[in-house]
Amino acid sequence: MVSNAGSRVVQILDKRERELLAAWVESQLKSPGLRRDLIQEAELREQSREFLRRLRDAAATAGVDDIDSKAWDPVREQLRVLSTERARRGFTPSETAMFVFSLKEPLFARLRQEIGSDTTVLAEETWVANILLDRLGLFTTEVYQQGREELIARQGEEMLELSTPVVALWDGILALPLIGTLDSARTQVVMENLLQRIVETGASIAIIDITGVPTVDTLVAQHLLKTVAAARLMGADCLISGIRPQIAQTIVHLGVELQSVTTKATLAAAFAVALQRTGQTIGRVRPPA
Repeated sequence: MVSNAGSRVVQILDKRERELLAAWVESQLKSPGLRRDLIQEAELREQSREFLRRLRDAAATAGVDDIDSKAWDPVREQLRVLSTERARRGFTPSETAMFVFSLKEPLFARLRQEIGSDTTVLAEETWVANILLDRLGLFTTEVYQQGREELIARQGEEMLELSTPVVALWDGILALPLIGTLDSARTQVVMENLLQRIVETGASIAIIDITGVPTVDTLVAQHLLKTVAAARLMGADCLISGIRPQIAQTIVHLGVELQSVTTKATLAAAFAVALQRTGQTIGRVRPPA
């Protein structure tokens, strides 16, 4: 076993940085998996230059054995930013990790040139370099996955916001059309959006339309009742529309108490009740003769 394993890797990163960078960038540009539709050549060159500089500094300061040490923070930070950004742009995990893995071939080639025929030292230094780049490559994959999960969660929240619009139907009357499953997380968003709009508009009536809700079970009914109760605390009465025959049967079968809430089969019927309660009417205009 070589006592100073990794020393040649550090020397090459330091003394042959420019040569190594040129070979590495050329290797990436020639790769058939390069996503030229997602990244420009100039950006790739700058990312490679910066990564190699940080890699050199970290290796010279703390060696190549522990990439979790403080000296390796700048390297990990760049890979974290790069992986998150590439996840956002649409790179695959493999394409992202190849940024690091593609450095192996040019680094190994320079190790062979530097060490020559000493196979023992060459094997040891190649192994150290391989372990180092494998760990950094796996780190990019882990960060990529975290970035994708955060992106998906954020998109889910945005879709949740878009799927629960509160519409001002008339003076003092709001409508909240629901489409899809109503779970605990969505109920919270629904409640927050509705209460906020009640405060903003001073509405006294809110119509919750469940025509687009495929099924109503005990949990969904409880969520609806919580929303109704919260709106009442804000001074607004709630009507529930979209009660289809099968939903009515399900509610009765489940024994859910909706007696304190006015329900209607259609949004139009609920709107008519809301107009009546607010003392408003809509009349037909006779067309000119």
